[in-house]
Amino acid sequence: MTDRNLARLRQRWTSEGGYRELLSVAIPLILSTSAWSIQHFVDRMFLSWYSAEAIAAAMPAGILNFTVMSLFIGTAGYVSTFVAQYHGSGQPNRIGPVVWQGVHLALIGAAAHLCLIPAAPALFRFFGHAPAVRELEVVYFRILCTGAGPAIAAAAMSGFFSGLGRTWPVMWVSMGATALNLALDYALIFGRWHLPRLGMAGAAIATVVSAVFSCLVYTGLLLRRRHARTYHTTRIRIETRLFARLMRFGLPSGVQFFVDVAGFALFVLLVGRLGTEALAATNIAFNINTLAFMPMIGIGIALSVLVGQRLGEDRPDLAERTTWSGLHLTSLYMTTIALLYLLRPDLFVRPFARHADAAAFAVIRPLATVLLRFVAVYSLFDALNIVFASTLKGAGDTRYVMRAILVVSAGLLVLPAFVAIEWCGAGIYAAWTIVSAYVIMLGFVFYTRFRTGKWKSMRVVEPVSAFVPPGVPESPGPELGT
Repeated sequence: MTDRNLARLRQRWTSEGGYRELLSVAIPLILSTSAWSIQHFVDRMFLSWYSAEAIAAAMPAGILNFTVMSLFIGTAGYVSTFVAQYHGSGQPNRIGPVVWQGVHLALIGAAAHLCLIPAAPALFRFFGHAPAVRELEVVYFRILCTGAGPAIAAAAMSGFFSGLGRTWPVMWVSMGATALNLALDYALIFGRWHLPRLGMAGAAIATVVSAVFSCLVYTGLLLRRRHARTYHTTRIRIETRLFARLMRFGLPSGVQFFVDVAGFALFVLLVGRLGTEALAATNIAFNINTLAFMPMIGIGIALSVLVGQRLGEDRPDLAERTTWSGLHLTSLYMTTIALLYLLRPDLFVRPFARHADAAAFAVIRPLATVLLRFVAVYSLFDALNIVFASTLKGAGDTRYVMRAILVVSAGLLVLPAFVAIEWCGAGIYAAWTIVSAYVIMLGFVFYTRFRTGKWKSMRVVEPVSAFVPPGVPESPGPELGT
């Protein structure tokens, strides 16, 4: 590396909008999202040890539950952008109230999920999976629905800390919840430490308990006296106009998240019609991808926060510079992971095989190994998706992001997968070619929107009202000099 390149790298590291500033906010979020991905990876690994049917059922039931929850999490979690822009524009008194609007939305989300519990058998009967898998899907889905409210509320309250750029509390709460979840997973799936052997139900109970834990800890932190004094975090009541404003900008973000997750959920459910082995291999490949992908969501959240703060300060140039810094870091990471998927796939597949039934996993292993090659290819383009979508949402360009997801998901993922599997009799590799094309195209769609620059003039918060003393003209005239 030449002296000139080293100087550029040092300048990029230390300057505003550079790597150091981004990583100071992103590292706790990276660790937080990594903890979440480890939690799900280990949960699925334990279930693969329990039975092939359990690991086959976990992904469809889990992702269907998360699909519904994503609408509310995406909307309530958009609180972080409001907090960032209120903070950047010097309106701290609006921060606490907007956080509580997200918590009120969680109550609606909890009610919606409870209404789905009686419908679970009919839902999974419709998708036509094997009876043994379907029975476990119903058990898992029903229990997960009971924990939706706390999970959505925790997403809203975590936005208080991430929006302010104080991301370490988010990391510690996530790690605590993950440790609790993993301990309960092991104990309740396999019946350890004098607890009952509950299998699939035990995995779901562990997830719900960890969500309740996160919600309670965030509530305690939010109501601390210093937060109440500065940010008015004890103003718990519904504020109709503020709630409507959160819906105006946050609901498109929630719909975008919902459609994105729903597209993958429908894809997984369609793959399930190809057989238990194809479904299990797909579940393993997606869970391995999540383990590597979720840390980069931490950078995406940090980008949204910093872009929101810079736009609140009316400094779009720094918001753009931060975005390019995020792309550099994300691309480097995803390229490294893609190479590992191609060159050392067994590193990722081996943990699932360790205590699984040898005969059953002998069929699943080669399928999962090939699917990781697809993941390696589309991971390189997922960096575009993470970075540019995060910047657009941090600015408030949520309607465009929503429309893009709707069009691309329907046109390049759901309909092609349905036609290929149901009408053309295509196999697992054709299905995964479709999902790869979807991820690649989505990255370029968001990049194109970013390059237009329209997001630079967008804001989600009310402008600060200028104070003009009574009797003084807004624009000083000649009479002031007489």
